[in-house]
Amino acid sequence: MAPSNLSVVESPDQFKTLLSEDLSRVSCLVFWAPWAEPSAAFNKVVEEEAPKFPNILFLSIEAEALADISESFDIEAVPSFLLLRGHTLLARHSGADAALLRSLLAQYSGAPAPTTTPLSTSNATPQAPPETPRKRTEEEIVARCKELMNKHKVVLFMKGNPSAPKCGFSRQTVGLLREHGVEFAWFDILSDEDVRQGLKKVNDWPTFPQIILNGQLVGGLDILREMMENGEWNELYTAAIDNEGEGEMKA
Repeated sequence: MAPSNLSVVESPDQFKTLLSEDLSRVSCLVFWAPWAEPSAAFNKVVEEEAPKFPNILFLSIEAEALADISESFDIEAVPSFLLLRGHTLLARHSGADAALLRSLLAQYSGAPAPTTTPLSTSNATPQAPPETPRKRTEEEIVARCKELMNKHKVVLFMKGNPSAPKCGFSRQTVGLLREHGVEFAWFDILSDEDVRQGLKKVNDWPTFPQIILNGQLVGGLDILREMMENGEWNELYTAAIDNEGEGEMKA
């Protein structure tokens, strides 16, 4: 049986009602997806921790089924969790970090922090902190984006990687490309904020995934699916492969 302070959110209206019942209460919002393997284990952690913090409200939210809620909190990967007091954000994290969750719950519930292994001492010579990397110029960011877009005939800019996508749209796009036998390179836009924001400007396309063919934007998942259904993708992809072969013979 689920803990009494853990609720599975089934609609935006229910979510608003639960969140507004006590604006002085701390709430833990856990976003998950059935296809994301770490979600299942992390949800079990949440079920185990909820009874230990009865003054905190835990809300389990299926990210893609309740996209309006996910978008309102800028959820870009699952699992993710947020802590709120009323409507005020206290903390957020993308990933299944159980230790961090426990620490934050203890911090904002007023309970003692979980016990940890004592810090060990060391005689090592202190090291100077690493230098802050130089901020890239706009021109450098554009050049980097263009370089990545031309790494392969087909490049997928996605969240996560093909083996572990971090959003459903990226997962579906990988599936479509593989289903149609498309060889592609990929880049995790969550790994480089400059590239992520730069691609939005370079391609005049605000969302991800982005599919690139011959160095040019094709579009996102919906456009790719439509092009594959009407045969347009196969024509463009075949032409790109044929042109690549001709280029190699002329070289």
